[in-house]
Amino acid sequence: MALQISATNPEHPALLLELPWHLPLEEWPEHHLVPLPRGISRHVVRYARAGDEVIAVKELAERPALREYELLRDLDRLGIPAVDALGVVTGRTDEAGDPLESVLITRHLGGSMPYRSMFETTMRPATMHRLMDALAVLLVRLHLTGFAWGDCSLSNTLFRRDAGAYAAYLVDAETGDLHTQLSTGQREYDLDLARVNISGELLDLEASGALHPSVDPIDFGNEICSRYRRLWQELTRTSVYPAGKYHYIERRIRRLNDLGFDVAEMQIEHSSNGDTVTFVPKVVDAGHHQRQLLRLTGLDTEENQARRLLTDLESWMATQDDYAPGDPPPSSRLRSNRGDPHGARPEVLAHRWVREVFRPTVRAVPLELRGTMDPAEIYHQLLEHRWYLSERAQHDIGLDIAVKDYIDNVLPKARAVLPPPIDDVTAM
Repeated sequence: MALQISATNPEHPALLLELPWHLPLEEWPEHHLVPLPRGISRHVVRYARAGDEVIAVKELAERPALREYELLRDLDRLGIPAVDALGVVTGRTDEAGDPLESVLITRHLGGSMPYRSMFETTMRPATMHRLMDALAVLLVRLHLTGFAWGDCSLSNTLFRRDAGAYAAYLVDAETGDLHTQLSTGQREYDLDLARVNISGELLDLEASGALHPSVDPIDFGNEICSRYRRLWQELTRTSVYPAGKYHYIERRIRRLNDLGFDVAEMQIEHSSNGDTVTFVPKVVDAGHHQRQLLRLTGLDTEENQARRLLTDLESWMATQDDYAPGDPPPSSRLRSNRGDPHGARPEVLAHRWVREVFRPTVRAVPLELRGTMDPAEIYHQLLEHRWYLSERAQHDIGLDIAVKDYIDNVLPKARAVLPPPIDDVTAM
């Protein structure tokens, strides 16, 4: 069988043909590889360069490789945080003509870390709780779309910083299955696997001395279940309100928005006697603040980053001449998409904020000091530093002073413990 490359982008095959597919991954020459941290996997995985792209290459049998490729593409269409499938290479043979396993190719998720790399320095319990939150949100999102993971674990997840929290991405869909809707039993099976896997992974870290002494692996395994159930209940429960109290429905929707979810479809029913109204969110989509920020500014960020940037945007809008005291509050204008009496629509002000505030602030941070932080995370860190300095000074010190102090006193120390950005990585 001849070598075959199935890829999602017409630019990739030519670049991928330059890689040594006639060799097992374990024998790939170092000049093709990129020294990025890898998690534990049942398969051989390597990071390599294909032109300007950094790709992850996983060696596995042809049928599961093709299946995982299609599942990852389905998850992408559904808007689920997962690694981006680029292609599958089949029909590999070595120089003697003996068959080699197929490979699945995914795009490296910039700024992400496998959980073991995050534990190279002892992780505090508060950070562990944030990891559990991120993983619970990912599992709920998967289940809302009908995806049964079949192997939820820290090892099969990548984490990215998200404005003081973390965002979790699925990295291994090999055991997954997509359905129209999951039963309670399917969800509980996934949840039980997550509990056992996470407890086992943390026990392994404990045995190696990499776990904070106050962290109980069994308790944290159970925590993913409790966090998942609280979120699932909030997103799917049926609410019964007195007739005429329609603002209760709006309040419930606002609460879901605050959690980062939009209600894309709902069911509202009046009781037979007309005394009560039953409200059920039928379709709930994650990324409420992401979509709002993207619509207004064109910035594509994580959910908590978007929430933070929208808050800063609203504060900035309130200081502009286009905003008058009698106008609706900035948050209302952002939600309603209405302009003010002076004619400045929210989109116009938002793009001015990007051009006059966001971009100049981010560009003031030298590339060599940014580590793995993307522009939205840098801006969030600068806002946090500004708040810290202002609290200490008992007055607002301004963004320019905060940026200078952050560059001089914070980033050089952080750079010493952060992995290098992809652009700074040289071949092994």
